[in-house]
This record gives sequence, structure tokens and C-alpha cells, in this order.
Amino acid sequence: MSRAQRLLDLVQVLRRHRRPVSGRKLAAELGVSIRTLYRDIVTLQGQGAPIEGEPGLGYILKPGFMLPPLMFSEEEIEALVLGSRWVADRADPALALAARDAMAKIVAVLPADLTRRVEDAALILGPGKMLVDAPQLDLAAIRKAIRAERRASIGYGDAEGRTSERIVWPLALSFFDQVRVLVAWCELRQDFRHFRTDRLMRFEALESRYPQRRQALLKAWREKEGIALPA
Repeated sequence: MSRAQRLLDLVQVLRRHRRPVSGRKLAAELGVSIRTLYRDIVTLQGQGAPIEGEPGLGYILKPGFMLPPLMFSEEEIEALVLGSRWVADRADPALALAARDAMAKIVAVLPADLTRRVEDAALILGPGKMLVDAPQLDLAAIRKAIRAERRASIGYGDAEGRTSERIVWPLALSFFDQVRVLVAWCELRQDFRHFRTDRLMRFEALESRYPQRRQALLKAWREKEGIALPA
């Protein structure tokens, strides 16, 4: 492996970690000595990469550092193509269009050889069932409320056909093979609840924001559900 490729791999590994990671763990992941790892970090810092930390405390790459897209590997290209095709085929129209537009932007700045790899990607999305929501439901509005941390008023019908009106704090949308699920804090139940979007009869974002930060609420939800954050 060339030194340039090794430095790029180090940046990619750092980008995957949301919290400081030890030099020894980074060295093991990259298959290099700890001395080489420390030298590579100094080199990247000298080239402007915002890597914070020191031996014994761990290292973290601050958000916002960009790598040229021409450095995508073949497997990264295939992952992007497969993911964008899944969203374009299975998501609601607004998100599907966003997936196609995002992929077009990536392809526009790729060199010719990588563009051919996008066109010839070996991973093919098989036929699947289009996820169906209530006809009056606007998933784009739900995503907007989630990003803005807005409370929402919903009408919901459960599996037994019983309906209820609730005020919820929308936290996330979870995508499954057959359904989409809104993860939210329910003021009625004073607990986290999961609402299938095909059973949402109404979703109205309110002007008021919920009193806690979404990040903290998601952390509490993950702990309750036993869902580990990616390293």
C-alpha cells in the first residue's frame, strides 16, 4: 500500500468514529505500527486535517473535513450506488428524487474510470414492494419536523382499528422492508412509542419545539431498545 493510500485510509477510519479512538486501535485497524500511525497523524495535521488528540488520550477528526470524491474505492462506489438505488426505488417521491440528485452530483465530479464503475456496478437491486403510506401523509413534512425538533399532533389507528389523538415528539423514521415507522416520545404515554406511517391518519407539526434535544432523546431511546451506536 502506498503512503498516500495509507493516509487516506486513516482519514476514512477517523471519520467512522464519532468519539476519540486510541492510537493503538487505529494502528490495529490499519495494520500499521503505532509509530507509523503517530507519524501519519502528524503528517495529516501538517496538511490541514483537523485531527485533535494526543497519545494516551485518543484522536478524533473534527466534522467538515472533505476528501476529493475521486478517492472512492470500488466497494465504496458500489455501496453508494446500491444505497441510492434502494432509496430511489422504495422511498417516498421527495426522498427518491433527492437520492437520484445526490448520485448525479457525485457522478458529475468523478473521473472517467470511476464513472464507468458507477454505470457498471455489479450490485443490482431486486424487485421489491413499494412502501405505502396513508394517502394524505407527507413524509417530507415529518422529516422537516424531526430536523426542527417540533412537537406534532397526530391521529393514529392501531392494529385493532382503534383511533387516538396524541401529541408526540418526532425523533426518527425507521425503514423496514414492508413498513416505515416513526420513532417518537408520546406525551400521552410518557414514553417512547413507534407509529407505523401507514396507520398515521394525520400529522401536523406544531410551532413549539419539544423541551429536550433530539440527540439526547435518541440516545435514551437507543439505550432502552438496546441499540448500540456505530463505533
